[in-house]
Parts: sequence; structure tokens; C-alpha cells
Amino acid sequence: MTAVPPAPADPELRDSPGAGPPPEPRAPDALVEIKRALRREFRARRRAIAPAERTAAAGAAAARLRESGLVKPRARIAVYLPADGEFDPMPIADLARARGALVYVPVIASARFRRLAFAPLDAPDAAWRRNRHGLDEPGADPRLWRSPRDLDLVLVPLVAFDAAGARLGMGGGYYDRAYAYLRHRTAWRRPRLLGLAFDSQEAAALPADARDVPLWGVLTGTRLLRASPA
Repeated sequence: MTAVPPAPADPELRDSPGAGPPPEPRAPDALVEIKRALRREFRARRRAIAPAERTAAAGAAAARLRESGLVKPRARIAVYLPADGEFDPMPIADLARARGALVYVPVIASARFRRLAFAPLDAPDAAWRRNRHGLDEPGADPRLWRSPRDLDLVLVPLVAFDAAGARLGMGGGYYDRAYAYLRHRTAWRRPRLLGLAFDSQEAAALPADARDVPLWGVLTGTRLLRASPA
């Protein structure tokens, strides 16, 4: 495993010395505080889940996804490296490999603009490093990196979700920025955003602002919830 180069080869993913993207609308202070309180509550719930329950849920979710038809040969599927009690997607990564899919994980392509790229999980001679958030990232030739639009299925970590597909993340905004174009869709385009969660992470309803990108669905150890039209 190798260190991730400082800038990717794809110009869309490289830090630019010029002006950045237009500023996104700022959430009202009251909404920010509500989300902050919800994060504290649901992160505590997530961390409290026992190891045996975590292992069972991860295996059951992989089995459920295997039956869904979403994992296909040569499909480009993104997982993530779990932290802070997040749902473990590695059994799904194993399933994807066994089905002949290509598996990627997120890397920070631009900390300045909060841009994500996706590097092969099994890149040859890859090394790993800690990014600015203390999360491990694989390194690979930047020419092997994929932009967010190049993927077919993205397994998304989350703090909380609701039945309508709203997602509460850790607050960095990386996934919302990467998939902002999906907010303007008239029909779903690639990729499908599938949240991974424990059942206890479901909220009755989550607050959302103009920057939040809804999920296509949510997968837990007990169900595959379709939250949005195909």
C-alpha cells in the first residue's frame, strides 16, 4: 500500500490556483445547531453497538445486497474505510470482488475545495496514509483515480438517516459536494448513493438544507430501503 499523491491527474480533481467554485448557500444557524445535536445523539448510538451485532449486521447486509442485483461484473463500486463506529462495508467489498466488480474508496483530492476522488482499494503497490481528518487513504497512480461521476454504486457512511432518504453525515460536506449535481436531476443518474447503517440510526425525520443530497436508498442488516425513484 503507497501514499496518495498530492494532486490527481484528472484536471477536474486537481486543486486550482484560481477562484474556487461559487460559494454554497449557508445553512441557518438554528439548523446547524439542530444537526450538531443530532450528530451527538446518533454518534453515541452508533458507538454503543456491540461488536457481535456489528459483525452480524455487516454479513447480513452483504447477503441482502447479493440478492439485490446491484453488484454486477465490471461495475465500479465505492466503499469506505469505517471509523468512529461506522457500519463496516468490507463484507460487501469482498462480495463485489467475488462478482468481478471494481472496488474503490474515497480519497481527498482537494482539501481546499473539499473534493473527493476514488482510488482503487486493491491498487498494486499502494501504501496508506492518514489524511487531514485522521482517516486512512490508499495511494495509487492518480491516473487510476475515478471522479465521483464515474461510479455505478457508492456506499455512503452516515450518522443518521430517515425513510425519505435524508442523510446526516459528519459535517464535512465531501459527499454532498461531490454529488451536488444529483440535486438537479429529473431522473436518477449514476451513481446510486446507498447509505449503510444500523437500524438504530434511523430518525423519524431529519432536517435538510439546500446543500444536502438525498440517498437513493439505505441498506441495513435487516432491509434494503428504497428512498428515491430509480
